[in-house]
Amino acid sequence: MTEIFYQEMSLLENLSNIHKRICHAAMRAGRDPSEVKLLAVTKTISPDIIKEAIELGVRLIGENRVQEAREKIEFLRGQIPDTVQWHMIGHLQKNKVRAAVGLFDMIQSVDSPELARRIDRVASEMGKIQPVLVQVKLSEEVTKHGVETDRVFDLLEEIRGLKNLELQGLMTIPPFFEDPEKARPYFRGLREIKEEAEVRGFSLPELSMGMTGDFEVAIEEGSTMVRIGTAIFGRRHYR
Repeated sequence: MTEIFYQEMSLLENLSNIHKRICHAAMRAGRDPSEVKLLAVTKTISPDIIKEAIELGVRLIGENRVQEAREKIEFLRGQIPDTVQWHMIGHLQKNKVRAAVGLFDMIQSVDSPELARRIDRVASEMGKIQPVLVQVKLSEEVTKHGVETDRVFDLLEEIRGLKNLELQGLMTIPPFFEDPEKARPYFRGLREIKEEAEVRGFSLPELSMGMTGDFEVAIEEGSTMVRIGTAIFGRRHYR
């Protein structure tokens, strides 16, 4: 089965539209739009199109799979600015940790003490401080990954004690809803966890939440990083 991407508008038009929507959502919430980062989700997107998006100003790239990211990063090495950052946003298997630490500027999907310790050990061996986000599971969907809410603070404490991890915030993926308002309680829930964590002494500047269908609601609830694929690159069609 082959995926085909149909772009209704050009990348430039799509990115311009997204930035306007980010700006308007932030202003509705009384926030500075510069507080919200755009992460382009490039799962199944070709390196040539990724390069075009980067030439148009995209600086954060999100990939779901280690091997796919490796191929793209190697292909684009030397062709894109050093300021471009690659983020791991998919579930990270423990046997892919070494490759992930070598490839990614941030790992957004840390969801267990075991995974955190393994990343820390590999980062130590590589002489690297690895920025991470903790992925929190706020829904009952079995397909969603993340640490359960009653274990979040234990995981944050675990990471705080690891020398080669730099904890920068939280991430979540709510269920898909046709009506983005239905995702609002999940985004609000993550923000409330962040606020409680900060009362407990954690510094969590990043809230990675919101995708193509609901990112404006996420921004209104405090998102600092929205992960957008379809609205940039077009819808996936299969044949």
